[in-house]
Amino acid sequence: MSSWTDPASIGYPALFGGVLLGSIIPVVPTGAVVGAAAAVAMTTPHLSLPIVILLSTVGAYLGDVITFGLARFGSDAAVRWIARRQQADRLAKVRDQFVRRGWQLVVIGRLVPAGRIPVLLAAGALAYPWRKLLGTAFGACLLWALAYALLGIVSGGIFDSPLVATLLATALVLLVTVVSSLVNRRRKAKISAADRS
Repeated sequence: MSSWTDPASIGYPALFGGVLLGSIIPVVPTGAVVGAAAAVAMTTPHLSLPIVILLSTVGAYLGDVITFGLARFGSDAAVRWIARRQQADRLAKVRDQFVRRGWQLVVIGRLVPAGRIPVLLAAGALAYPWRKLLGTAFGACLLWALAYALLGIVSGGIFDSPLVATLLATALVLLVTVVSSLVNRRRKAKISAADRS
């Protein structure tokens, strides 16, 4: 019987809860949580990597389904609360693209930092079918969990210290987030410049 001082008793619920919460309310850096848990799994016997990936996938999936459900069936106040930090023009652009290639946007939105909420809000606003969303969202969440766990695996493979591996995994996740945001901004700037000319 495990006690609350056992790292697995704390680690698994913290991982699942952090990913679930961050998937509904983007205040928790969920990628860093997954990367750190994978790094701990690689450097200690306290966490199992397959369980880390499973809990990350399920937590992200439940969070995405809840967010989509709120956007689809929630009140206007609930939708405004979810969208409060999103730019109106970005939401409108995603909504337009969703009509043509919805399942691709669900996958890309989950993998690209800050892309998930606009995609799920657009899907809900357009009444995207549940049967299409559920399967696509699960696949997207699994890919997402594997990608961020890989960053933890790399850092755990480099360092034997769980603390150093966790810090490196977190730094790698933040680096990936910053680089992808810069690439996205540059791409948008090029598109805007092309539209003006």
